[in-house]
Amino acid sequence: MALVLYGAVGLFIGMATAFGPVPRITWEHREIHLVHFQEPKTFNYSTLLLSEDKDILYVGAREVIFALNSLNISDKQQEVFWKVTEDKKTKCAEKGKSKQTECLNYVRVLQQLNDTFLYVCGTNAFQPVCDYLNLLSFEFGGKNEDGKGRCPFDPAQSYTSVMVDGELYTGTSYNFLGSEPIIFRNSQQSPLRTEYAIPWLNEPNFIFADVIRADPDNADEDDDKIYFFFTEVSVEYEFLGKLMIPRIARVCKRDQGGLRTLQKKWTSYLKARMLCSAPDKNLIFNIVNDVFILKSPSLRESVIYGVFSPQLNNVGLSAVCAYNISTVEDVFAKGKYMQSATVEQSHTKWVRYNGEIPRPRPGACMNKEARTDGYLSTLNLPDKTLQFVKDHPLMDDSVTPIGDRPKLVKRDVKYTQIVVDRVRALNGTVYDVMFISTDRGALHKAISYENGMHIIEEIQLFPNFEPVQTLLLSSKQGKQFLYAGSNAGVVQSPLAFCDKYSTCVDCVLARDPYCAWDAQESVCVDNFREHETERDWIQNIGGDASSCTASSHIAFPPPGTSFLSCVGSDSAPSPLNPVSGTDCSTVMLMPPFLSDQIQHVNAHSTFLLFCQAVGPKDAQFVWKKNGQNIAGVNEQSHVLANGQMHLLSWVTDAVAQDAEYCCLVLSKAGNRISKVVINVEGSSQDSWSREFASWKSVISEHDKMMDSWKKTWESCSKKGKV
Repeated sequence: MALVLYGAVGLFIGMATAFGPVPRITWEHREIHLVHFQEPKTFNYSTLLLSEDKDILYVGAREVIFALNSLNISDKQQEVFWKVTEDKKTKCAEKGKSKQTECLNYVRVLQQLNDTFLYVCGTNAFQPVCDYLNLLSFEFGGKNEDGKGRCPFDPAQSYTSVMVDGELYTGTSYNFLGSEPIIFRNSQQSPLRTEYAIPWLNEPNFIFADVIRADPDNADEDDDKIYFFFTEVSVEYEFLGKLMIPRIARVCKRDQGGLRTLQKKWTSYLKARMLCSAPDKNLIFNIVNDVFILKSPSLRESVIYGVFSPQLNNVGLSAVCAYNISTVEDVFAKGKYMQSATVEQSHTKWVRYNGEIPRPRPGACMNKEARTDGYLSTLNLPDKTLQFVKDHPLMDDSVTPIGDRPKLVKRDVKYTQIVVDRVRALNGTVYDVMFISTDRGALHKAISYENGMHIIEEIQLFPNFEPVQTLLLSSKQGKQFLYAGSNAGVVQSPLAFCDKYSTCVDCVLARDPYCAWDAQESVCVDNFREHETERDWIQNIGGDASSCTASSHIAFPPPGTSFLSCVGSDSAPSPLNPVSGTDCSTVMLMPPFLSDQIQHVNAHSTFLLFCQAVGPKDAQFVWKKNGQNIAGVNEQSHVLANGQMHLLSWVTDAVAQDAEYCCLVLSKAGNRISKVVINVEGSSQDSWSREFASWKSVISEHDKMMDSWKKTWESCSKKGKV
């Protein structure tokens, strides 16, 4: 294992053992129906805004803004071009920028101001400009406001923005060189910004901003908070190179700045480290690539989901960590501050501050404590409090993830964006479904359940493997879609591909909370798109497909065979129907196999293990696990045309470490035994690698088998009705 050590912090970054569940199935771009939008000679479709009320998706691209039908984005409803004048292009090129690319206008801010206007900003040949887009006429208002502090100069620079009650909050760069980072509020009444100082912002890479509204039921909390997420160069650790640190910063909506100290500057600005690490694997993920805040009405509190990667990502590692908002607020409201201390040769070192903290608490919103002390506005705050927060914007305490570890760690992939949907399964259990995009144009859909993490599927969104630059989720009931933007275009995808599963077993083993098996219609349905009140459907997120057998008089087709005959019929040779002349006293036994075609499971996750055999009528199964008999074995049998008995048996189990399973068939004609070792994820790198390498070919065979079984059983069913 290659390690890199930064000072006393002990950040272990580099090669690691096998990580992450394998997507159960991969949908190639040609296999599924996706809706595309792209225009000739138009690039950088990286700014998306969804109006669910109007069913419109606004797309900000290079020198143009589109209004698309959000139910079918190939339907372009309106467009408006926003080009740069030749004079501005020439002046931009004279400063050393590319006239063909950089000196164009890249739409970077696209925010809903009200029902009539969008507030939009563009880079405008390194002279950022903002304007108002009239949604009725789809024309610009011609304001051409200075976009400095609201939009980056350079289209390659990081930025983020959020509109809160008509005021724009941005994280961007304030100058041409990109050397003055700023968190800014564009407000006619009270514009505020961060101090231009290293302790406040140190070469940040802004990635996301959002607002969390005050809890109306909490008397101590009466101000909305705006959160900013970025990665910046560390000031608190000693090291040889630049160590990057993921940050969360917070400002308060009612902040008006200080009267003398911090005049027109944030008085509520605080920031803290976001920890995302896998201590057992000696990994710390210190680059945050994207953030999504889940604010579902069913949540007791909002949850922050972040996509992270290590700074020295030589093996393509990615992680997803989740954080409770209450944990963040505890750090800002109760945590310790850091302070700079000058040591030898004017070297600055950051240490924990253990001295007296002024009252009202520095960086706090105008809350009950401040009002009790007679402070009704930040303009009234004492200089002592303001000077303290000016000098101590960084918290010593870190924001720790839920469970103190990542939700997901994945190797050989670079995650770029994330959105999360909260879904209630048919049994009433609530799951957070994560949609995570990659730098290769793919999308992973994953859920966290009681026994671990499961990647339901991988979807190839862009045929040319374009990196996904932005993701947007529509949560409108009955109109749920996912929108992905890249340099080449926009893709619209449904949240589930239930109709691709042709059998009950395949549908249930997908473990997709959007999908359920309708036994009456023999179809896998999207249970959030169906309007029927009938919920007598089959779904099991744990992966137990035994209910499929109970819903049918015929045993469900077990994986592992390439042909399945109609029971009792004359049919082609198969393991279930031996060729004519086979000795009926012979016992034939197939090796045990998992229901999802791979001898590899997550620790503690429930799985089904199958075994089937052909033999005399007295044949019976016995199962052993690590040499011990297993109780509660399920079994079905059918008499074949040649008088032999076909036996199908399965067990449901969960393991914490590798285990050996023995499947025995006992009969007067003789006994047969077959063994299989089930590997638990992460316990064996070699095993993981072998399984991963064979996964693609197995999936292909799996699809062929499913089609064969479906046709066979349909023909059997028709014969039975005659």
